[in-house]
Amino acid sequence: MSIEIVGPEAEAQLDWIALTDALAAGHDLPRAEVADTFLYRGRDTLLTRSAWIDGLGLAVKAASVFPGNPAAGRPMVNGAVTLYSDTDGTLEAIVDFHLVTKWKTAGDSLLAARRLARPEARNILIVGAGNVARSMVAAYASAFPGARFTLWNRSPAAAEALAHEIGGTAAPDLEAAVRGAEIIATTTMSSAPLIRGDWLAPGSHLDLIGAYRPDMREADDETLRRARLFVDARATTLDHIGELKDPLARGVIARDDVLADYYDLPSGRFARRNADEITLCKNGGGAHLDLMTARYILNAWRAR
Repeated sequence: MSIEIVGPEAEAQLDWIALTDALAAGHDLPRAEVADTFLYRGRDTLLTRSAWIDGLGLAVKAASVFPGNPAAGRPMVNGAVTLYSDTDGTLEAIVDFHLVTKWKTAGDSLLAARRLARPEARNILIVGAGNVARSMVAAYASAFPGARFTLWNRSPAAAEALAHEIGGTAAPDLEAAVRGAEIIATTTMSSAPLIRGDWLAPGSHLDLIGAYRPDMREADDETLRRARLFVDARATTLDHIGELKDPLARGVIARDDVLADYYDLPSGRFARRNADEITLCKNGGGAHLDLMTARYILNAWRAR
């Protein structure tokens, strides 16, 4: 059996709605087994994330992080995703690392928005102006036709540039932008909360994407108190990311306040109850989502 190499050219075959449907279907299967490993040499890191889902196969996502590369004109993060057969463990494909990461990250939060945001929501605020922000614009536009995008960034010039690129509006004031938004996505590297709970309008939905370390947060305690709380995976969020780990440790929220993750989709618990409640989902990622995304990309590439 030949090993398929799937590169950036596969993106033309991909669809955001189809991806979220594939992610939902992946959570109908037995719960994933996942494991991460880290190797270090000074400031350089090799991270591997592995997942095995019975019925879907195995994946290993390897990423090398070399902080000195950008100074030499090379990408800081490089890697690949290897997919293995569920039947016999043979190597099926090597899928482009950046393609999987882009679609997994945005697709993860889009799945939450499709379940938790009001279907008629059209005013969408993106906090941040980097690559993830750009991907979220494309993802949300697929599920909320006619959406109007506002962008806020600490550097106003970056927000203005992305707004011009996508036909949106740059917001000079974050508080005013949050108060007027129906869907909010945070895509920053902030270690201190940017979103204040008392700014959130009834019926709004918040996708927290950026924080990934124990010392990072994008929303304050009041946001967590006011919102109904969801996560993509309890295993990758509650004890690992400051967004929830810190307020849990201080008793601001309890573990039972996190109502559902994607493994609760089949039961119907991962859902909005009414038009006025505020919903929040923390995107923590995980190797199982890389596996589901890589498998979707491979299937779409084969079907071209």
